[in-house]
Amino acid sequence: MLQTPDAFVPLIDTPEPAPAATETLTFVFHRGRLLLRTPALLLPTAAEAAALGIDLSRAQPVGWWQGRYCQTVWTDTELLPADSPLAYHGMRSLFNAVDDTFLGLASRAVQLAEWARTHRHCGVCATPMQRTRGERCFTCAACGMLAYPRISPAMMVLIRKGEQVLLAMHKHSPSQRFSPLAGFLEAGESIEEAVHREVMEEVGLRVHNLQYFMSQSWPFPHSLMIAFTADYLDGEIRLDENEIAEARWFGPGDAWPEASSSVSISALLVGAHRPPAQS
Repeated sequence: MLQTPDAFVPLIDTPEPAPAATETLTFVFHRGRLLLRTPALLLPTAAEAAALGIDLSRAQPVGWWQGRYCQTVWTDTELLPADSPLAYHGMRSLFNAVDDTFLGLASRAVQLAEWARTHRHCGVCATPMQRTRGERCFTCAACGMLAYPRISPAMMVLIRKGEQVLLAMHKHSPSQRFSPLAGFLEAGESIEEAVHREVMEEVGLRVHNLQYFMSQSWPFPHSLMIAFTADYLDGEIRLDENEIAEARWFGPGDAWPEASSSVSISALLVGAHRPPAQS
């Protein structure tokens, strides 16, 4: 499961005095990809980060983990020496390749790095932003605009019809797997309203009896997935051809899609309803 380690302690401000480099874990990102030493997939040492000329003055505090201070920073360039043991890795490529606790921490770090990268200047008046102590916030000294880390809530729902569940293949999904329906909330919507709207828009069905399943932070780039189950009420499957490539019911007697080894909430939601013979 992609989640922050239990022993992790979040920090908003950089500790004073600052921890020594040898006591610090630095997550370096370029456009959402994490810098790691290959083939072991370890974070760069302080010396390796310094040799790349990365500006650590703009690093953001993440927290304490296993007795070490964690910080995150972004860089505009991905250039590395030809003989460097370091390489940038997309977050998805790290699924099931690194320890789950490390992946959960990197998931938090990449969102904070992206927040800092995209809020260098005020979105109202273009004045350089300043970090606000005591809050996870950037402030514009000129107009007072505040910029907190962006979190984009999205619903996910597995529709049940007797012993069957509805799975769909989303046209824009990176994995191109069958999964529950999902979509982002619109302004002014509750999460329940979003479930009903998305189900009607994507497959033309009505549902009821919504039950909360669980939630998960999803760093692509800053989503919060909120998952539900729901019972089929009425309607026939009618696809939104801009969004859905295929949608159909899967029951105990059907050949189910291959079980995903992903750490996503989608895999957990489907796995909780997969017939034992299909596991």
